[in-house]
Amino acid sequence: MESENALGDYLRARRAAVAPADVGLPDDGARRVPGLRRDEVALLAGVSMDYYIRLEQGRERHPSEQVLRAIAGALRLDGAAAAHLFRLGLSVFGTTAAATTVAPELLRLMEGMREVPAFVVGAAQDVLAANAMARALYGGFARYDNLLRMIFLDPFAREFYADWDHAARIAVGNLRASSSQFPRDERIERVVGELSVRSPAFTGLWARYEVRPRTHEDKRFRHPQVGEMRLHFEALAVTSAPGQHLSVYSAEPGSAGADALVLLGRLSEREGAVADQATAAEKGEFRS
Repeated sequence: MESENALGDYLRARRAAVAPADVGLPDDGARRVPGLRRDEVALLAGVSMDYYIRLEQGRERHPSEQVLRAIAGALRLDGAAAAHLFRLGLSVFGTTAAATTVAPELLRLMEGMREVPAFVVGAAQDVLAANAMARALYGGFARYDNLLRMIFLDPFAREFYADWDHAARIAVGNLRASSSQFPRDERIERVVGELSVRSPAFTGLWARYEVRPRTHEDKRFRHPQVGEMRLHFEALAVTSAPGQHLSVYSAEPGSAGADALVLLGRLSEREGAVADQATAAEKGEFRS
């Protein structure tokens, strides 16, 4: 849950992340704070230092679009980070709740992707649905339920992700982006609350206030049965269901990643056959 001065918290965190050299300022090495000082941000943004201090302290809560645009430039914010600043500064938030039910049509589309891992993720990074390939890809985790919980609370994640630090940072930035779009979502608040209590690593990354929606990237996994996998990730926004994304992993034809997906497909088929036999046995379809 955000504090009463979310704008000030965000400004302080992003100010600390900008090195003086990044904005053409000298660094004499005698700085008492990381990143930029408040007077330097004010100078770069063209506002008075007193006004900027009041913004950070929460005593000024109605900045203009022009001021916010200038501060975004001073802090070198990218599109997603600047949009978050505007939502905080102008108190403009969407009222639409994040969707948690996956439409039957989307389920059919996902299940039809038989040669690649595909799954639907909600705003809180809950796995709302997954095809057989995705379940096989993440089969080493104790629970395949929430991507943040899996990364920060399941020890297997350190083995599975070839670059765990990168995966963790991207995941937290993505959750920040979701919390920006749905600032009062109860499920997001519960996930943040649980991880803040149970994972110091998550707490440290969350405090950096990096807003970074994950749309596409190349990833490396170390699957316990398939071996190393280099795959390309794409997250496709589901416009009919706010907050949901269809996440898909693919590989270039003829690449080692494509060969790994073939092996993963065979594994998912075997696991599916075993599951079918177990279900049939429970129903009493097999007789001794």
